[in-house]
Amino acid sequence: MRDIVIFGIIFGLVPLMIKRPAIGALVFMWISLMNPHRLAYGPAHDFPFAMMTGAITIAAILFSREPRDYPVTPVTLLLVSFMVWVTITTLFAISPPAIVNYEWSRVIKTLLMVAVTIMVVQSEADFKKMAWVLVLSLGIFGAKGGLFTLATGGNNRVLGPAGSYIAENNSLALALIMSVPIIWYMRLQAEKRWLRYGLTAMTGLTVIAAAGSYSRGALLAGAAMMGFLWLKSRNKVSTAVMILMILPLVWLAMPEQWHARMSTIDDYQTDNSALGRINAWYFAMEVAKAHLMGGGFMVFNPAMFRIYAPDPADFHAAHSIFFQVLGEHGYIGLALFVAFVAAAWHTANKIINSTRNHLDLKWAGDFAAMAQVSMIGYIVGGAFLSLAYYDYFWYVVAALVIVQRIVVRKLKLVSTLDPASRDLVREPGAAADSGTIHARS
Repeated sequence: MRDIVIFGIIFGLVPLMIKRPAIGALVFMWISLMNPHRLAYGPAHDFPFAMMTGAITIAAILFSREPRDYPVTPVTLLLVSFMVWVTITTLFAISPPAIVNYEWSRVIKTLLMVAVTIMVVQSEADFKKMAWVLVLSLGIFGAKGGLFTLATGGNNRVLGPAGSYIAENNSLALALIMSVPIIWYMRLQAEKRWLRYGLTAMTGLTVIAAAGSYSRGALLAGAAMMGFLWLKSRNKVSTAVMILMILPLVWLAMPEQWHARMSTIDDYQTDNSALGRINAWYFAMEVAKAHLMGGGFMVFNPAMFRIYAPDPADFHAAHSIFFQVLGEHGYIGLALFVAFVAAAWHTANKIINSTRNHLDLKWAGDFAAMAQVSMIGYIVGGAFLSLAYYDYFWYVVAALVIVQRIVVRKLKLVSTLDPASRDLVREPGAAADSGTIHARS
């Protein structure tokens, strides 16, 4: 039954994808983030939906008359530069070509489709569809995982779809933490009471599901994210109430073994997992020191550890987005990655500042603020997990670029109005000479 539903939905959307490349980009994003086919047990499980959708979208771009352009901004230039650099490091990789090329193919497809999404999603209506895809792709897992955690008393770990980036409990936890601010953003925009209540419940259950993963990194990321969520929230009172309701519930719902595991966060000297991560981080630095371009994709493997790791026998994955990029792509790759994150943060700041006095663009400022909260979760949690290329982060940044383009276009439109017309769209209560206006859609 699941196979029929998945085939029906995706193939049913093909005509729309051919007509509108933006729809194809969003369908690809949904498949990439949620991996709905991995929830099936028949032919849909291994069907190449992503490849098919990506090919249709790119073909549609070539023939569509819809406007398309790749905006030249620090974020988009760094995205292309990073894609080029990881391709170069792949050519000089020190691990077996078969595993290196497979991972390069997976990463480059993700980044290419992120760039395609930036190119074809141009309207406010399409951005809102994109925001719903970001919310529901992980929010469904959050709601389901939260209910499962409550029903089982937290005695079983929450896992993601098998064969996906978020199959493992720690990876799923970080993904859920990143999605919480975006869910909260949609709650801020919701006009119907039932929808606000539903998104509030989804927010709480997603936090509970992240806790139910037993990920210590998620606990740190969640704490940082919650604090920043309150700081960036438009309504600090309702946000504080939500946080004060959820945190005690999480604390009381989880069993003793969960509390025992979380209490080991600061005891890294006797924690084999923590010591293994430190060994992997030193390994990354040694590889980057020996190879200007790093070791290439999948350099974190037992054979390479025997050559570069301080403790050759203690093999671990990178367990850090920063050391993962450093080991695989060297200091140049790390510089590009960090610059990309910084440029995304700066873009969000620009959106917030430029929309502060424009009521019709409050939605854009809200999204930029919540995107920053999501990025805080990614940076803090990602410091302990190997998720440098996880789609969700890259798509949140893509959404920021899209929002910035919409905001710039609307503000330019307002600036062309004559003074009398500008007065008609001023923020209510603003002085006539204050320059405080807001764009009308």
